[in-house]
Amino acid sequence: MKTVRQLLEEKGNTILSVGPDSLVYDALKIMAEYRVGALLVMRGQALVGIFSERDYAREVVLKGKTSKTTPVSDIMSHQVITVSPDQTVDECMNLMSGKRIRHLPVIEHSQVVGVLSIGDLVKATIEYQQFLIQQLESYIQS
Repeated sequence: MKTVRQLLEEKGNTILSVGPDSLVYDALKIMAEYRVGALLVMRGQALVGIFSERDYAREVVLKGKTSKTTPVSDIMSHQVITVSPDQTVDECMNLMSGKRIRHLPVIEHSQVVGVLSIGDLVKATIEYQQFLIQQLESYIQS
């Protein structure tokens, strides 16, 4: 099973973020442009939250707020669950399933070095399972 570090080397470690004072509307525009479901909320180099489509739906739309007047800090998730580059894809999948989250910032030496989505992990898991199947088929045939 791959580590987070290996996965980030393959997929890249682009980090999309906004500041806590950014308007929800501006964050949504970035998310739409890059076709992502969440943005990290950073104050300088410090991770202070995560803003997701889920936050928008639950905290803006359902509460009658407007995206053009609400700052991201008002609705972001403040308790951010993170992983290290040395953790495995399997550990991350278990964490995401257990915590019911879809995005994991990757932290190394107190710095954000990447972000994994549930889609990244599902893809890596399927690739690993296909590899195991090929190995088993090869073993059976020999």
